[in-house]
Amino acid sequence: MSQSPEVRTALIGEYKTNEADTGSPEVQVALISERIGTLTEHLKIHAKDFHSRRGLLMLVGRRRRLLDYLKRKNAPRYQTLISRLGLRR
Repeated sequence: MSQSPEVRTALIGEYKTNEADTGSPEVQVALISERIGTLTEHLKIHAKDFHSRRGLLMLVGRRRRLLDYLKRKNAPRYQTLISRLGLRR
């Protein structure tokens, strides 16, 4: 259930902050959000896949920590990111 290189490249291109950016919090949160979406769809079909469920919970925690970091460091960037991704907070 890994992301295809095309999807990763498209997400990095959409959320990068400068030309050589691949690791900013915005890019990381976008990539993790994509993985969370695919895992959520997988778990709708395979409800008893507890190993994938654990991975999903770990990804949600990692995304939450990155978002907390971004909110602490730069609140306007945080607000634009969550509005672009459609996240609740």
